[in-house]
Amino acid sequence: MGKEVIFLADEWETRKLGEKIAQHLTPNTVILLRGNLGAGKTTFIQGLGFGLGIESAIASPTFTLINEYLEGRLPLYHIDLYRLGSEEIKQLHLQTYWEGIEVEPGITAIEWSELLPHLPPDYLQVELTINDDDTRQAIIINLSSG
Repeated sequence: MGKEVIFLADEWETRKLGEKIAQHLTPNTVILLRGNLGAGKTTFIQGLGFGLGIESAIASPTFTLINEYLEGRLPLYHIDLYRLGSEEIKQLHLQTYWEGIEVEPGITAIEWSELLPHLPPDYLQVELTINDDDTRQAIIINLSSG
């Protein structure tokens, strides 16, 4: 397990962090995002999409639950669990995304991942916080069984 703390001056740096991380991702990577409302989860994923070569506008799928972006170097599956309970989450069968079952293997980015009843075996966790002075912090933890 590796852990890194990164200080971010603003939303732009949060987006750039997502873009930078995207350069190193491989198919079936899962990114679990945590953070309060407004901490920058969607902003991070927008950077991730840009880094993957996705040109479509990336918006939070709060009401659609899952947005799929297929035009980049790797597909991006953007999932938002904010409004769901554990039974509703189970019914989504999210493992089909990170296992590449029924979808093209890509990157699965999950907002409000602390609501997941079961975690994938390998994932990158990004916890975003916003400080009183509007600076931000990202704690990145790589959890891998391999």
